[in-house]
Amino acid sequence: MKNIYLIGVGLIGGSLALDIKNLDASTTIYGIDKNNVHLDIALEKGIIDHKAEIQDLNNADMVIVAIPVDVTVKKLPKLLNLVSDDALIIDVGSTKEDICEAVKNHPKRRNFLAMHPIAGTEFSGPNAAITRLYKGKTIIICEVEETAFKLQEKALKLFSDIGMRIRYMKPKAHDKHIAYMSHLSHISSFMLGKTVIEKEKNERDIFDMAGSGFESTVRLAKSSPEMWTPIFEQNKTNVIETLEEYIQNLEQFKELMKNDDFEAIFKEMKNTNHIKEILKGIQ
Repeated sequence: MKNIYLIGVGLIGGSLALDIKNLDASTTIYGIDKNNVHLDIALEKGIIDHKAEIQDLNNADMVIVAIPVDVTVKKLPKLLNLVSDDALIIDVGSTKEDICEAVKNHPKRRNFLAMHPIAGTEFSGPNAAITRLYKGKTIIICEVEETAFKLQEKALKLFSDIGMRIRYMKPKAHDKHIAYMSHLSHISSFMLGKTVIEKEKNERDIFDMAGSGFESTVRLAKSSPEMWTPIFEQNKTNVIETLEEYIQNLEQFKELMKNDDFEAIFKEMKNTNHIKEILKGIQ
């Protein structure tokens, strides 16, 4: 795949472009972004080789769509209209059900591969793009059977060569599981940050006591609201379900505190320590 068009030159798409260029220096990356400053930065950092326009997609071997998920839902059918029969479009969005539904009956559905790399940082934009972001990370592929075999074969080899572990999942299952493993974490981080900021209005020195534990817990609160608000909207049903379960656990913890039942609190935390073993197994 010699001509790759990257729509959205931020952290996720930019990092993927850097890894592709490291694999094959002869690949030419064309960048498309509504923010021309981002395109200039991407050129300067070597993420892309040239700026491009949407109408140029007929020259693409692959198109990487790395834009907010609500925009992807609207734009993806139009992008499929523009590419050749031999080109592949992939998207890297954090939700999959609405995106797959948007192109379910498209004449070129075979030219689309729905994927979600489980990788990233709290930063955004082309300055946040880094090499080897995806090495050792899992990539979720949805509805692989809907993609033309020769196109999916090329893409899966590319992901494997970059160093990603490939897993297959239905879009509905993906969105349900990712609500627990990613979306809830971001909401928790945002709301903890909000709670502390509101408290800081009255206690100016509260951040003097912020240590590494607080910093790591609110790290995700630095994430882009422009990216995450559409994700929460698209995955609303699953996110609400996870929030209800999370809030129930918080309420239970509060009641144990009120009742001075610290033996039960100890047991709760001890049982939850098992997550260390679970996480060790997926590293």
